[in-house]
Amino acid sequence: MVSAPVSADPVPRKRVLLAAPRGYCAGVDRAVQTVENALERFGAPVYVRKEIVHNKHVVQTLEERGAIFVEENQEVPEGSLVIFSAHGVAPGVHESAKQRNLRTIDATCPLVTKVHKEAVRFADEGYDILLIGHEGHEEVIGTTGEAPEHIKLVDGPESVDSIEVRDPAKVAWLSQTTLSVDETQQTVAKLKTRFPLLLDPPSDDICYATQNRQIAVKQIAGECDLLLVVGSKNSSNSVRLVEVALEVGVPASYLVDFADEVDPAWFEGVNTVGLTSGASVPENLVQDVLELLAEHGYADVEEVRSAQEKLLFALPHELKRL
Repeated sequence: MVSAPVSADPVPRKRVLLAAPRGYCAGVDRAVQTVENALERFGAPVYVRKEIVHNKHVVQTLEERGAIFVEENQEVPEGSLVIFSAHGVAPGVHESAKQRNLRTIDATCPLVTKVHKEAVRFADEGYDILLIGHEGHEEVIGTTGEAPEHIKLVDGPESVDSIEVRDPAKVAWLSQTTLSVDETQQTVAKLKTRFPLLLDPPSDDICYATQNRQIAVKQIAGECDLLLVVGSKNSSNSVRLVEVALEVGVPASYLVDFADEVDPAWFEGVNTVGLTSGASVPENLVQDVLELLAEHGYADVEEVRSAQEKLLFALPHELKRL
Protein backbone atom coordinates (compact mmCIF):
# COMPACT_ATOMS: atom_id res chain seq x y z
CA MET A 1 0.00 0.00 0.00
CA VAL A 2 1.40 3.35 -1.04
CA SER A 3 0.90 6.18 1.38
CA ALA A 4 -0.59 9.35 0.07
CA PRO A 5 1.97 12.15 -0.11
CA VAL A 6 1.92 14.47 2.88
CA SER A 7 0.87 17.91 1.74
CA ALA A 8 3.19 20.69 2.74
CA ASP A 9 1.91 23.39 5.05
CA PRO A 10 0.52 26.31 3.10
CA VAL A 11 2.93 29.20 2.73
CA PRO A 12 1.89 31.91 5.20
CA ARG A 13 0.33 34.90 3.48
CA LYS A 14 2.42 38.02 3.51
CA ARG A 15 0.39 41.17 4.03
CA VAL A 16 0.42 44.77 5.18
CA LEU A 17 -2.01 46.28 7.67
CA LEU A 18 -2.09 49.98 6.85
CA ALA A 19 -3.25 52.06 9.81
CA ALA A 20 -5.71 54.89 9.39
CA PRO A 21 -5.79 57.68 10.32
CA ARG A 22 -2.13 58.40 9.66
CA GLY A 23 -0.04 61.26 8.32
CA TYR A 24 -0.85 64.94 8.24
CA CYS A 25 -3.05 66.40 10.95
CA ALA A 26 -4.94 69.67 10.51
CA GLY A 27 -2.29 71.71 12.33
CA VAL A 28 0.57 70.38 10.22
CA ASP A 29 -1.38 70.82 7.00
CA ARG A 30 -2.09 74.44 7.98
CA ALA A 31 1.56 75.14 8.85
CA VAL A 32 2.95 73.69 5.63
CA GLN A 33 0.34 75.52 3.56
CA THR A 34 1.28 78.72 5.38
CA VAL A 35 4.88 78.51 4.17
CA GLU A 36 3.83 77.50 0.65
CA ASN A 37 1.30 80.33 0.49
CA ALA A 38 3.84 82.87 1.75
CA LEU A 39 6.37 81.76 -0.88
CA GLU A 40 3.75 82.12 -3.63
CA ARG A 41 2.57 85.55 -2.47
CA PHE A 42 5.82 87.20 -1.43
CA GLY A 43 8.49 85.17 -3.23
CA ALA A 44 11.69 83.72 -1.86
CA PRO A 45 13.27 83.93 0.54
CA VAL A 46 10.78 83.41 3.34
CA TYR A 47 12.35 82.84 6.75
CA VAL A 48 11.00 80.22 9.13
CA ARG A 49 12.00 80.11 12.79
CA LYS A 50 12.76 76.47 13.69
CA GLU A 51 11.46 73.58 11.57
CA ILE A 52 7.92 74.42 10.50
CA VAL A 53 7.02 70.83 11.41
CA HIS A 54 9.28 68.01 12.55
CA ASN A 55 9.76 66.16 9.29
CA LYS A 56 13.00 66.00 7.33
CA HIS A 57 11.33 65.62 3.90
CA VAL A 58 8.96 68.56 4.44
CA VAL A 59 11.78 70.84 5.53
CA GLN A 60 14.00 69.83 2.59
CA THR A 61 11.15 70.34 0.11
CA LEU A 62 10.37 73.82 1.43
CA GLU A 63 14.06 74.74 1.41
CA GLU A 64 14.20 73.84 -2.27
CA ARG A 65 11.32 76.25 -2.87
CA GLY A 66 13.08 79.12 -1.10
CA ALA A 67 12.31 78.81 2.60
CA ILE A 68 15.23 79.56 4.91
CA PHE A 69 15.07 77.89 8.30
CA VAL A 70 16.73 79.67 11.21
CA GLU A 71 17.03 79.01 14.92
CA GLU A 72 16.32 82.53 16.20
CA ASN A 73 14.93 85.86 15.02
CA GLN A 74 18.42 87.39 15.18
CA GLU A 75 19.33 85.41 12.06
CA VAL A 76 16.54 87.08 10.06
CA PRO A 77 17.45 90.32 8.25
CA GLU A 78 15.65 93.32 9.74
CA GLY A 79 12.35 94.06 8.07
CA SER A 80 12.04 90.57 6.54
CA LEU A 81 9.18 88.11 6.80
CA VAL A 82 9.46 85.30 9.36
CA ILE A 83 7.06 82.45 10.04
CA PHE A 84 6.77 80.86 13.48
CA SER A 85 6.50 77.06 13.49
CA ALA A 86 3.49 74.89 14.34
CA HIS A 87 4.93 74.13 17.78
CA GLY A 88 4.32 77.61 19.15
CA VAL A 89 6.59 80.29 20.58
CA ALA A 90 6.91 82.18 23.83
CA PRO A 91 5.79 85.83 24.06
CA GLY A 92 9.44 86.89 24.12
CA VAL A 93 9.87 85.61 20.57
CA HIS A 94 7.10 87.91 19.36
CA GLU A 95 8.72 90.78 21.24
CA SER A 96 12.16 90.18 19.69
CA ALA A 97 10.53 90.12 16.25
CA LYS A 98 9.01 93.54 16.89
CA GLN A 99 12.37 94.90 17.97
CA ARG A 100 13.88 93.80 14.65
CA ASN A 101 10.91 95.20 12.71
CA LEU A 102 10.11 91.74 11.31
CA ARG A 103 6.89 90.95 9.56
CA THR A 104 5.55 87.81 11.23
CA ILE A 105 3.14 85.01 10.43
CA ASP A 106 2.27 82.75 13.35
CA ALA A 107 1.67 79.18 12.14
CA THR A 108 1.23 77.80 15.67
CA CYS A 109 -1.26 74.94 15.69
CA PRO A 110 -4.56 76.19 17.19
CA LEU A 111 -4.53 73.23 19.56
CA VAL A 112 -1.16 74.38 20.92
CA THR A 113 -2.51 77.93 21.19
CA LYS A 114 -5.31 76.52 23.32
CA VAL A 115 -2.74 75.15 25.79
CA HIS A 116 -0.97 78.54 25.86
CA LYS A 117 -4.24 80.27 26.76
CA GLU A 118 -4.94 77.72 29.49
CA ALA A 119 -1.49 78.38 30.95
CA VAL A 120 -2.10 82.13 31.02
CA ARG A 121 -5.50 81.69 32.66
CA PHE A 122 -4.26 79.31 35.36
CA ALA A 123 -1.30 81.61 36.06
CA ASP A 124 -3.58 84.65 36.35
CA GLU A 125 -5.63 82.74 38.92
CA GLY A 126 -2.52 82.02 40.99
CA TYR A 127 -2.07 78.34 40.20
CA ASP A 128 1.17 76.44 39.94
CA ILE A 129 1.01 74.66 36.58
CA LEU A 130 2.45 71.18 36.19
CA LEU A 131 3.26 70.90 32.48
CA ILE A 132 3.61 67.28 31.39
CA GLY A 133 6.03 67.12 28.50
CA HIS A 134 9.56 66.48 27.29
CA GLU A 135 12.32 68.82 28.35
CA GLY A 136 13.70 70.87 25.48
CA HIS A 137 10.82 70.25 23.09
CA GLU A 138 9.87 73.43 21.24
CA GLU A 139 6.23 73.17 22.29
CA VAL A 140 7.19 72.89 25.95
CA ILE A 141 9.54 75.88 25.65
CA GLY A 142 6.80 77.97 24.04
CA THR A 143 4.15 77.06 26.61
CA THR A 144 6.51 77.62 29.52
CA GLY A 145 7.28 81.08 28.18
CA GLU A 146 3.66 82.12 28.72
CA ALA A 147 4.02 81.87 32.52
CA PRO A 148 7.59 80.88 33.45
CA GLU A 149 7.22 81.67 37.16
CA HIS A 150 4.18 79.39 37.46
CA ILE A 151 5.11 76.39 35.28
CA LYS A 152 7.00 73.32 36.44
CA LEU A 153 7.92 70.60 33.92
CA VAL A 154 6.86 67.03 34.65
CA ASP A 155 8.80 64.75 32.28
CA GLY A 156 7.01 61.44 32.84
CA PRO A 157 5.75 59.55 35.91
CA GLU A 158 9.24 59.08 37.31
CA SER A 159 9.68 62.83 37.84
CA VAL A 160 6.49 63.33 39.88
CA ASP A 161 8.10 62.70 43.29
CA SER A 162 10.56 65.58 42.88
CA ILE A 163 7.91 68.22 42.09
CA GLU A 164 7.49 71.00 44.66
CA VAL A 165 4.65 73.55 44.60
CA ARG A 166 3.84 76.64 46.62
CA ASP A 167 0.32 75.58 47.60
CA PRO A 168 -0.97 72.01 47.08
CA ALA A 169 -4.49 73.41 46.96
CA LYS A 170 -3.67 75.62 43.96
CA VAL A 171 -2.20 73.24 41.39
CA ALA A 172 -3.31 72.50 37.81
CA TRP A 173 -1.87 70.33 35.06
CA LEU A 174 -1.46 70.80 31.33
CA SER A 175 0.36 68.70 28.73
CA GLN A 176 2.31 68.82 25.52
CA THR A 177 -0.07 67.92 22.69
CA THR A 178 2.00 65.07 21.20
CA LEU A 179 2.54 62.73 24.14
CA SER A 180 1.70 59.09 24.70
CA VAL A 181 -1.89 59.03 25.95
CA ASP A 182 -1.21 56.06 28.25
CA GLU A 183 1.93 57.51 29.80
CA THR A 184 0.25 60.88 30.32
CA GLN A 185 -2.63 59.19 32.12
CA GLN A 186 -0.13 57.38 34.33
CA THR A 187 1.60 60.67 35.09
CA VAL A 188 -1.67 62.42 35.93
CA ALA A 189 -2.75 59.55 38.21
CA LYS A 190 0.53 59.78 40.10
CA LEU A 191 0.25 63.58 40.32
CA LYS A 192 -3.25 63.27 41.78
CA THR A 193 -1.94 60.89 44.41
CA ARG A 194 0.54 63.58 45.49
CA PHE A 195 -1.82 66.51 44.93
CA PRO A 196 -5.44 65.39 45.51
CA LEU A 197 -6.81 68.84 44.63
CA LEU A 198 -5.01 68.90 41.26
CA LEU A 199 -7.14 70.74 38.72
CA ASP A 200 -7.67 69.28 35.23
CA PRO A 201 -7.49 71.38 32.06
CA PRO A 202 -10.90 72.35 30.62
CA SER A 203 -10.42 69.81 27.83
CA ASP A 204 -7.87 67.18 26.83
CA ASP A 205 -4.58 68.77 25.76
CA ILE A 206 -3.25 65.80 23.78
CA CYS A 207 -4.41 66.53 20.26
CA TYR A 208 -7.02 64.45 18.47
CA ALA A 209 -4.55 63.36 15.78
CA THR A 210 -1.97 62.11 18.26
CA GLN A 211 -4.63 60.10 20.06
CA ASN A 212 -6.16 58.73 16.85
CA ARG A 213 -2.81 57.54 15.49
CA GLN A 214 -1.99 55.78 18.74
CA ILE A 215 -5.41 54.09 18.78
CA ALA A 216 -4.92 52.99 15.17
CA VAL A 217 -1.59 51.37 16.06
CA LYS A 218 -3.17 49.54 18.98
CA GLN A 219 -5.94 48.28 16.70
CA ILE A 220 -3.56 46.52 14.31
CA ALA A 221 -0.80 45.65 16.78
CA GLY A 222 -2.17 42.27 17.80
CA GLU A 223 -1.81 40.93 14.25
CA CYS A 224 1.58 42.45 13.40
CA ASP A 225 4.99 40.79 13.51
CA LEU A 226 6.65 44.09 12.58
CA LEU A 227 5.48 47.70 12.64
CA LEU A 228 7.02 50.47 10.55
CA VAL A 229 6.40 54.08 11.48
CA VAL A 230 7.26 56.70 8.87
CA GLY A 231 8.46 59.83 10.63
CA SER A 232 11.48 61.80 11.80
CA LYS A 233 13.41 61.14 14.99
CA ASN A 234 12.71 64.64 16.32
CA SER A 235 8.96 64.17 15.82
CA SER A 236 7.51 63.51 19.25
CA ASN A 237 4.25 62.01 18.01
CA SER A 238 6.10 59.68 15.59
CA VAL A 239 8.45 58.43 18.30
CA ARG A 240 5.44 57.81 20.55
CA LEU A 241 3.91 55.54 17.87
CA VAL A 242 6.97 53.28 17.99
CA GLU A 243 6.79 53.20 21.78
CA VAL A 244 3.07 52.40 21.76
CA ALA A 245 3.60 49.53 19.33
CA LEU A 246 6.33 47.99 21.48
CA GLU A 247 4.29 48.47 24.65
CA VAL A 248 1.25 46.65 23.26
CA GLY A 249 3.27 43.68 22.10
CA VAL A 250 4.52 44.15 18.54
CA PRO A 251 7.80 42.15 18.47
CA ALA A 252 9.65 44.82 16.49
CA SER A 253 8.86 48.43 15.65
CA TYR A 254 11.06 50.89 13.75
CA LEU A 255 10.99 54.58 12.84
CA VAL A 256 12.14 55.53 9.33
CA ASP A 257 12.17 58.81 7.43
CA PHE A 258 12.32 57.20 3.99
CA ALA A 259 11.75 53.81 2.37
CA ASP A 260 15.46 53.29 1.74
CA GLU A 261 16.03 53.24 5.52
CA VAL A 262 14.02 50.01 5.84
CA ASP A 263 16.37 47.08 6.47
CA PRO A 264 15.29 43.93 4.56
CA ALA A 265 16.64 41.88 7.48
CA TRP A 266 13.64 43.11 9.46
CA PHE A 267 11.38 40.95 7.26
CA GLU A 268 12.94 37.66 8.40
CA GLY A 269 10.10 35.45 9.67
CA VAL A 270 7.56 38.25 9.29
CA ASN A 271 4.14 37.56 7.77
CA THR A 272 2.25 40.71 8.73
CA VAL A 273 3.77 44.18 8.58
CA GLY A 274 1.94 47.09 10.16
CA LEU A 275 2.50 50.52 8.61
CA THR A 276 1.61 53.98 9.82
CA SER A 277 3.03 57.51 9.85
CA GLY A 278 3.33 60.43 12.22
CA ALA A 279 1.18 63.54 12.05
CA SER A 280 3.82 65.56 10.16
CA VAL A 281 4.42 63.01 7.38
CA PRO A 282 3.17 63.48 3.79
CA GLU A 283 1.39 60.46 2.30
CA ASN A 284 3.85 60.04 -0.58
CA LEU A 285 6.47 58.79 1.90
CA VAL A 286 4.07 56.07 3.06
CA GLN A 287 3.41 55.08 -0.54
CA ASP A 288 7.15 54.74 -1.10
CA VAL A 289 7.33 52.26 1.78
CA LEU A 290 4.35 50.34 0.39
CA GLU A 291 6.18 49.99 -2.93
CA LEU A 292 9.24 48.67 -1.13
CA LEU A 293 7.13 46.19 0.83
CA ALA A 294 5.52 44.96 -2.38
CA GLU A 295 8.98 44.30 -3.82
CA HIS A 296 9.61 42.02 -0.83
CA GLY A 297 6.38 40.09 -1.29
CA TYR A 298 4.06 42.20 0.86
CA ALA A 299 1.72 43.27 -1.93
CA ASP A 300 -1.51 42.43 -0.08
CA VAL A 301 -2.49 45.68 1.65
CA GLU A 302 -5.48 46.11 3.96
CA GLU A 303 -6.27 49.53 5.37
CA VAL A 304 -7.64 49.38 8.92
CA ARG A 305 -9.48 52.57 9.88
CA SER A 306 -10.25 53.38 13.50
CA ALA A 307 -11.52 56.96 13.12
CA GLN A 308 -12.56 59.59 10.59
CA GLU A 309 -10.83 62.97 10.62
CA LYS A 310 -12.47 65.98 9.01
CA LEU A 311 -11.03 68.88 11.00
CA LEU A 312 -9.55 71.76 9.01
CA PHE A 313 -7.95 74.98 10.25
CA ALA A 314 -8.04 78.30 8.42
CA LEU A 315 -4.71 79.81 7.45
CA PRO A 316 -3.21 82.40 9.86
CA HIS A 317 -4.96 85.76 9.80
CA GLU A 318 -1.62 87.51 9.23
CA LEU A 319 -1.59 86.22 5.65
CA LYS A 320 -4.70 88.22 4.91
CA ARG A 321 -3.37 91.30 6.65
CA LEU A 322 0.01 91.12 4.88
